[in-house]
Amino acid sequence: MTQDPQGFDKEPEVPDAEAATPEAESESRVPEAGGETPAPGAAEGQEDGELAASQAAEVALTAQLDQARTALHERTQDLQRLQAEFQNYRRRVERDRIAVKEVAIANLLTELLPVLDDIGRARDHGELVGGFKQVAESLETVAAKMGLAQFGKEGEPFDPTVHEALMHSYSPDVTETTCVQILQPGYRIGERTIRPARVGVAEPQPGKAAESEDGAPEQDDDGGSDEG
Repeated sequence: MTQDPQGFDKEPEVPDAEAATPEAESESRVPEAGGETPAPGAAEGQEDGELAASQAAEVALTAQLDQARTALHERTQDLQRLQAEFQNYRRRVERDRIAVKEVAIANLLTELLPVLDDIGRARDHGELVGGFKQVAESLETVAAKMGLAQFGKEGEPFDPTVHEALMHSYSPDVTETTCVQILQPGYRIGERTIRPARVGVAEPQPGKAAESEDGAPEQDDDGGSDEG
């Protein structure tokens, strides 16, 4: 009995022509739905996210810049306030220093006024001679350099703010209250009076003033009657 060789009754496998075509290969490479390949709008979404992140960072930087500007403005105001306070302090200290200096000089010169009065009396009596005269003149020069000024002269109008009347009289030679005698000169430093001038004053005679007042209308009446 004759047996067929093993495998001769099977037909050989021939590759499918359609499977070998390029279209089939491309179709086989197309991913199935739900794969990991990004959708067409994924790139645009990523760009929008990066833009939003950039804008958020810019907003944060702007806020930090505003805070820095506010802090700088506050520190500048503090500095200006401190500078103004320091300038006021300097002016106050300088003003106080000048005031203390003026008071000290005024106190010193006030103590020297009796000596200057003695020098004045000696000069009036002709006793200011020799070395005493030189010392007296040197002392008066130093006092003048320190700002001491003498005032008070005969014939000037009486001013109660700078004159102290120790004697009073009436005189037909004056038309207002006048200093007719200087008993003790006054002294000032700048605008500050450290001692008023002690004077004798004279006022116009009341009777003469009344006569002059009465005489003026009489002349007017006479003139009027003559004209009539």
